[in-house]
Amino acid sequence: MPDFTTSIADFENPVHAQAIVDIINSYACEPHGGGRKLDEAVSSRIVPGMKAVPGAFTILAWEEDQAVGAAICFQGFSTFAAKPLVNIHDLAVLPTHRGQGIGTQLLNAVENQARRLGCCKVTLEVRQENPQAEKLYLRVGYGDPDGFRTRFLDKKLRDVEL
Repeated sequence: MPDFTTSIADFENPVHAQAIVDIINSYACEPHGGGRKLDEAVSSRIVPGMKAVPGAFTILAWEEDQAVGAAICFQGFSTFAAKPLVNIHDLAVLPTHRGQGIGTQLLNAVENQARRLGCCKVTLEVRQENPQAEKLYLRVGYGDPDGFRTRFLDKKLRDVEL
């Protein structure tokens, strides 16, 4: 079995920046990711946009010198704990590398970074159409710890350029 490593992406490093975009685009092309590659105008703004958000970080999973997975994360704040938190906004592993423990490694790396940042928890969302990801999250301890069923809803703002 290949050996995988993780590292925090350097948004200034063109190799890391391209890896982030490529992994997100790979996920976007899957049915549960929307079924099509992101528009170039969007792809070109992903990393510069994340650089501009305080507390944003990405953890990349590597097989030698190839990025094979990414966890896109943003710091937030828990009002109920009055402490920072980390939200995993996207977690993606290239289809050719799934089932090899990379998702678990990425989640562990995010949790370790959250601890270093003094965060009280890590949050994430999963689409119903992605049962493989949900199975991973449940297996490593994500769920509804307070007994409240959780859903993530959103509203797209039409007057904002997407």
